[in-house]
Amino acid sequence: MNDSAPAIRAVRVGSETALGILVAISFCHLLNDMIQSLLPAIYPMIKSSYRLSFAQIGLLTFTFQFTASLLQPLLGAMADRTPRPYSLAVGMGFSLLGLLLLAFAASYSLLLVAAALVGTGSSVFHPESSRVARMASGGKHGLAQSVFQVGGNLGTAAGPLLAAFIVLPHGQSSVAWFSAAALLAIVLLVNVGHWYKAHGVSRLARAGTRPHVAPRHHVAFALVVLLMLVFSKFVYLSSISSYYTFYLIEHFHLPVRSAQLHLFLFLASAALGGMLGGPLGDRLGSKYIIWVSILGVLPFTLLLPHANLFWTGVLTVPIGLILASAFPAIVVYAQDLLPGRTGTVAGLFFGLAFGMGSVGAAVLGKLADHVGVDTIYQICAFLPLIGLLAAFLPDLHNTHAQKTT
Repeated sequence: MNDSAPAIRAVRVGSETALGILVAISFCHLLNDMIQSLLPAIYPMIKSSYRLSFAQIGLLTFTFQFTASLLQPLLGAMADRTPRPYSLAVGMGFSLLGLLLLAFAASYSLLLVAAALVGTGSSVFHPESSRVARMASGGKHGLAQSVFQVGGNLGTAAGPLLAAFIVLPHGQSSVAWFSAAALLAIVLLVNVGHWYKAHGVSRLARAGTRPHVAPRHHVAFALVVLLMLVFSKFVYLSSISSYYTFYLIEHFHLPVRSAQLHLFLFLASAALGGMLGGPLGDRLGSKYIIWVSILGVLPFTLLLPHANLFWTGVLTVPIGLILASAFPAIVVYAQDLLPGRTGTVAGLFFGLAFGMGSVGAAVLGKLADHVGVDTIYQICAFLPLIGLLAAFLPDLHNTHAQKTT
């Protein structure tokens, strides 16, 4: 380990939580997702300047999220077999290139290339960084996933805010200013790689010796249910991240900056929700957090398309809080189903999250061109009903929750 990097100095006792590493990987997650969130945050600006349709906006989201999802399961499985401690820094390099191209793209086709590069960086970052979070967890898997994911949620929330106060006043080329964030993340991730190589692999190997806690048929069935729940969550989130600003602009005639501030409110609520889901899952059991977080959001999503501007802003807060609490619990639940396959599970679920979001964004964009954005939110309001499937998940976390409290 490089002891000259005190910001990521970790606790070296094998069974303790390496808080320094968790904070470092969470901060890099913040920088990574802040970079990638700049693309949807500037959609209203580039839609106008490039004269794009909603279908073309949806294709941009599809390109980013498809590349962000395509490689994740493969890279996660490869990391389980052959750890690559410095791949995180390499992945951030792809994001840096995509960011610079996004700033100076002269055509729609170059925007698509920029989106693909940023997506490729995310496909490398997420499964490996989730592995690092579990390495550093000290057995507090839900807490570690929440700390890791709250960084990403905060970075995603920062995108609209930065777009509103930096990119909009200074133009598309000002996106290049954020290359400094990518460079900072690369430096930090190189140092995380030093710890990963020296301590992380052995930690994860010890944690992976626990036998399977459920029969194979329960594991397969539970994974199918979890994938359906991920579909529900991320298609709905895609409808918000890609089209919420357009909904506010068209439905309530808000200026672009005000619409982006409303999007920030939703994403900030999601960041807080992501922080709560993991620790509650450690204590109460991940199954029940998953159940409440997806199905529990249904009353609010049903009300949203019929609310006035004030209540629209109010309703997005519990939607973000409740819905975002599901994902840390889903990842931990799946990793406990398949011990020893941490990277594979992380790649699968992060990859599917992006992939389902990409397909959802493209389909919703095409649909919005024909029926309008208002109708999109009326349709998507029913997606949380899929949360009923959580009732069929095995109760495998009861014993694990008792061990980690």
